Amino acid sequence: MTPQAAPSPSPKAKKEKASSASEDRSSTVGDPATSSPLNVKGKLRYFAVETFRPGIYPVAAFYAGLTMANPPKGYPPEWRQGFPGFARNYGDFMASWASVQGGKFVAASMLHEDPRYFTSTNRRFFARIGNAVRYAVVDRSDSGHPRLALSNVAGALAGGFVGDAYLPDPYANASRGLRRSAIALTGFVTSNLADEFHPEIHKLAKKFHLPY
Repeated sequence: MTPQAAPSPSPKAKKEKASSASEDRSSTVGDPATSSPLNVKGKLRYFAVETFRPGIYPVAAFYAGLTMANPPKGYPPEWRQGFPGFARNYGDFMASWASVQGGKFVAASMLHEDPRYFTSTNRRFFARIGNAVRYAVVDRSDSGHPRLALSNVAGALAGGFVGDAYLPDPYANASRGLRRSAIALTGFVTSNLADEFHPEIHKLAKKFHLPY
């Protein structure tokens, strides 16, 4: 008996899948012209989508591999060698990332700050880059007014100091925590750039049949 090919997704299923992806993106990226304020439930959805966005897993693997290829001098063998070392460094990145997003969610909810990135209304290349950089330090309140991005600062500090709970000496101290927090803060720029240029990146990925 000849096996039958699996039926292709119906237009309705394709539309629902696209709609789901659009909803995920709309919960993390705002449109200056149409976006309404997020309530606490909306900010919780932002936290969930950002924390578990698919692109973060290969980034974590790259970080773990890079750390093992050039490990800090004070790292013990269990952090430098084999799969256990890779797993520890991978877990370190994911714990930091989740803490960044968790700290940002708590601060944004308490301070009535909109955690989303709002794309630039100016379509010039350097203006878009400037907007991505600016949103790392100045974002929007729930009412839409510019304000200091305290939720980003809170998230960066949470992500920087969570490592004090498990990193080996001498990397579990305040000085190293502040250094990791500064790196986490610059990570918002990278994330904003990815959101700003998402249409172009998506188009390029589609051209080369890459998942994005």
